[in-house]
Amino acid sequence: MKHTRFEALRQRLESFDPGTGWRLWLYEFLLFGVKQAWACLFGALLLALLLLTHFFYPEDAALHRYDFLTLAALAIQVGMLAFRLETWDEAKVILLFHIVGTVMELFKTAAGSWVYPEDSLLHIGAVPLFSGFMYASVGSYIARVWRIFDFRYTAFPPRWTTYALATAIYVNFFAHHWLPDIRLLLFAATIWLFRRTKIHFRNWRVHRWMPLLLGFLLVALFIWFAENIATFANAWNYPGQEDGWEMVSLAKLGSWYLLMLISFVLVSLVQPVKPLDGRIWKSTA
Repeated sequence: MKHTRFEALRQRLESFDPGTGWRLWLYEFLLFGVKQAWACLFGALLLALLLLTHFFYPEDAALHRYDFLTLAALAIQVGMLAFRLETWDEAKVILLFHIVGTVMELFKTAAGSWVYPEDSLLHIGAVPLFSGFMYASVGSYIARVWRIFDFRYTAFPPRWTTYALATAIYVNFFAHHWLPDIRLLLFAATIWLFRRTKIHFRNWRVHRWMPLLLGFLLVALFIWFAENIATFANAWNYPGQEDGWEMVSLAKLGSWYLLMLISFVLVSLVQPVKPLDGRIWKSTA
């Protein structure tokens, strides 16, 4: 993929030498924020649209607010590809996560887990089509941050185990309505599989690292914050929010932790899983 202007700017920022000591610490901190914000572009634009339309969208508009959000989200996705902010391979995986999320939405709304309170023409069942783009924004973030920070890994588990874990997580989102909820077992399996895995990310010139499990938790936490903003903007309502907004239960943090893992595994299909020496782990054994 050809370099975008941001890619060229990022390379200049990464080649800049701020010196040592507190200057280097401050520069790396600010650079980390800039790169994270750029990786969040899809989700940030969608969240901004949710808030702006919540406060300013005309009640008597010919186009329903949810339908406007669907068309706007589609335009953002087209723009991401047109301006080479995402690769086509990344877009394919993001589309897959979009479909995975929409299927779950259809089931969960039918089960009464949450509702979309406003009218729309562009919907499937009780699910407006913009909802799938909210899942796509998670996939977009993971794909972009993976590339922007040049992720490398140590002690990454066998690939087939991550596929099995993601499948079990997805099935449990449906099956727990009839069968025992194995969420705690899935958390335990996640901890066991990734207990030794470190994620190495290149913010400035060298790779730094953190436990991958901590990285998962931080991403899930920010998704939970975004979910609170989205429900405040009446994108959807959980039980108890129909008569007035209240914060989303912390239990949803666990749900997003598991759902984000599905997105991570899907993105790993197109983004290379590399150890520190730059090779690509292809073995599934």
